[in-house]
Amino acid sequence: MTTRLRTAIGLLACLCANRAPVAAQASDWPSWRGPAHTGASPAGDPPATWSEERNVRWKVALPGGGSGTPIVVGELVYVLAAEGIDASANGTPPDADAATLAPFQRKLTPSGKQRYSIHALRLADGSTAWSDVATEAVPHEGIHQDGSWSSSSAVADDAHVFASFGSRGLFAYDHAGKRLWSRQFGDMQRQGFGEGSTPALHGNTLVVQRDQTGPSTLVALDKRTGEELWRREREERTSWCSPLIVEVNGRPQVVASGARRVRAYDLETGEDVWECAGLTANVVATPVAADGTLYAMSGFNGSALLAIRLADARGDVTGTDAVLWSADKNTPYVPSPLLTGGRLYLVKVNSGIASVLDANTGKVLVDRRRFDTIQNVYASPVAAGGRIYFAGRDGDVEVWAATGDCERLFVNHLDDAFDASPAVAGDALLLRGARSLYCIASDAR
Repeated sequence: MTTRLRTAIGLLACLCANRAPVAAQASDWPSWRGPAHTGASPAGDPPATWSEERNVRWKVALPGGGSGTPIVVGELVYVLAAEGIDASANGTPPDADAATLAPFQRKLTPSGKQRYSIHALRLADGSTAWSDVATEAVPHEGIHQDGSWSSSSAVADDAHVFASFGSRGLFAYDHAGKRLWSRQFGDMQRQGFGEGSTPALHGNTLVVQRDQTGPSTLVALDKRTGEELWRREREERTSWCSPLIVEVNGRPQVVASGARRVRAYDLETGEDVWECAGLTANVVATPVAADGTLYAMSGFNGSALLAIRLADARGDVTGTDAVLWSADKNTPYVPSPLLTGGRLYLVKVNSGIASVLDANTGKVLVDRRRFDTIQNVYASPVAAGGRIYFAGRDGDVEVWAATGDCERLFVNHLDDAFDASPAVAGDALLLRGARSLYCIASDAR
């Protein structure tokens, strides 16, 4: 073997090593609702108490705004962000005091270019492994005054990580930071309130839900190439929820909630499988599923919760025995539900009130318990180590026991505000604030 050939082989080996899959772990949090898409971490056991001075493994300033949840694959934490390139780029508020405006009037109009980026941080110390500016653009429409220009979360497997910036595009990377492909789907019309849906990943298929005031679609892509596999038109108006992929009798389905109705499609073909009416308008909460039952819900201008037995769901199941039970009060608007231990944990609308239901029967186990200090909630609750974590917009995180009558255990405060849902990575809890990303761990200072 010549020296030149040995050198070439060595360089090729280095390149392949740099693009090798990460070592996936049971403690990973690879999508915004965790390993089982329920909000629960079976292998997690983070601290129950912390403060700015205690149990903070690391805290890093965020390179831009966003309300997407951090995800964890192997030893890397991924977070998406949008940063105004100039001082005026974060949006122009209405010409009135926000307190005097109705919710549908509380919008920021775009006034400058945003830099949309993905950042890979090391779980051990918060240092940057790599980052990339996916694109720079002036948003085509506004956002809610409490929203962000980057509201989606990343999603990943052991070889890829996908960053969705909605109308600004979908970008695929390997875990060494090499961009593999990107796709543009065009601008969505969301009544000027911004975007928030995160893609769903199953096997080699990535699914993007695009519900808007214009033509709504569900699009399936080959995760390896970005090639479109199928596209379904949806008779939906604007929603902000993410799709959920479930397996029914060994065949995966894509479940997509929408205004007034939830629908399921065959993952391989995109064909309709079932649908059920009963949701309210402006759906944000993503469905959850376990043990053969799917739970879809909404909480805008009314309350709705549908528990649907997937094995019996074919065609229009509205009012049939496939709907095991339903509820019409105390459901969430923005926060998605948590499903763990046969229980559903719900935040009422966006308020500081939570309820717990028996997932099998709908029986109320904890009825409208008020949080100690949390007044407003956008983040979805998570479960780990036999505890439930509720993060509030004022920097407080309330911790409940996950058994019995869900005793309130602790209230923790950090000097930030939390709209993004927490993520769990083994012994660590990741909290994305408006200014910083915290890694909470008991082996910290």
